[in-house]
Amino acid sequence: MSRLKKRYQAEIKSELQKKFNYQNPMQVPGLLKVVINMGIAEASKDKNAVQDCIKEMTMLSGQKPIVTKAKKAISNFKLREKQPIGIKVTMRGKRMYDFVDRFVNIVCPRIRDFRGFSSKCDGRGNYSLGLDDQQIFPEINLDEVKRAQGMHITFVTNASTDEECVELLRLLGVPFKNLPISVAA
Repeated sequence: MSRLKKRYQAEIKSELQKKFNYQNPMQVPGLLKVVINMGIAEASKDKNAVQDCIKEMTMLSGQKPIVTKAKKAISNFKLREKQPIGIKVTMRGKRMYDFVDRFVNIVCPRIRDFRGFSSKCDGRGNYSLGLDDQQIFPEINLDEVKRAQGMHITFVTNASTDEECVELLRLLGVPFKNLPISVAA
């Protein structure tokens, strides 16, 4: 079992149960999956660039990504039907906890001018964030990177509100910006 999952079961679960006054321990929110999505529309013109993106995503996630393709042709975007436009990985279980542990403890401190992530969720207990560059991951060899490629990381939880989701992720170690304290006049 990964160390983050042990910490979740030993400490974080009980802390969430106390804070939100859950009657049943099954109500305590947990992390279901982590999805990493990388748009490669510009790179799709070069076949080697797509393979490089797939190789980099495989290194940082620990599993092979699937290639997402265009469903229909759009001439204004120079997009053909079934042309590769992105790659994505869905991680669950041990790989998910290992990735979140590495992301929080190794990758986030390497982000340049980092002051924390925004604490805005999607309204259903899921949190997404975007990264501009894949080079902050230590698994990627900087000598082999030909172009900077951004990605979206989505943390899917079974929390029912945004407040529960942010608190769960904060306890898991995701660094959020300090929210301003409102002063009553």
